[in-house]
Amino acid sequence: MNKPSDEKEFVAAPAPNEQVVKPRRARVDDAIDPDEETAAEKLERKRDYLEGFLAKKPENVAPGEPGGELHDAVIAALKEIYDPEIPVNIYDLGLIYNVEVDEECDAIVTMTLTTPHCPVAETMPGEVELRAASVPGIRDAEVNLVWEPAWGPDKMSDEARLELGML
Repeated sequence: MNKPSDEKEFVAAPAPNEQVVKPRRARVDDAIDPDEETAAEKLERKRDYLEGFLAKKPENVAPGEPGGELHDAVIAALKEIYDPEIPVNIYDLGLIYNVEVDEECDAIVTMTLTTPHCPVAETMPGEVELRAASVPGIRDAEVNLVWEPAWGPDKMSDEARLELGML
C-alpha cells in the first residue's frame, strides 16, 4: 500500500525551523465563576460529563458477565415487564435482585415481589422466565423467587422514584 508523501509514519520532534504552536496554559481567570453560571448551564455541563462516562462500556467482558452483551440483553428484556399496578418496569422497581448468565448461556434471575400477597405472584415469575429465555443466545432461564431481603421502596432506582413522584 502506497502512502502519500506528506503522511508521516512516525512522530518526531519538530525541526528547529518548524514553528510549534503550544496550547494556551490554563489560568485562574478561565475558571467558571459559580455566581455567574446559571443552574441550567451547570446541569448541562454535568450532564455532558455523565453521558460520556456512562456510555463507556467495559472492555474485554465475556458476554455473560455483568456488562457483557448477553447479560445486558437479559436485563433489557426484563425492563420491558411492567408491574400491573405501578407504571414502572420490574427492574427499576427493584424486584430483580440478581441476573446471572453461566458458561452454558443459562440465565438465572433472582427476584422478589412487593408482597407475598401480590396479585401477580403466580404469573410474574413465569413471565420473567419466559422473557429471559426469549433473549437470543440464552439457552434456558430459571427464576428464583425469594422473600429475603424483603422488597422496600429503597430498592427502587432513581428513575422509578422520579416516575412515581418520590424524588
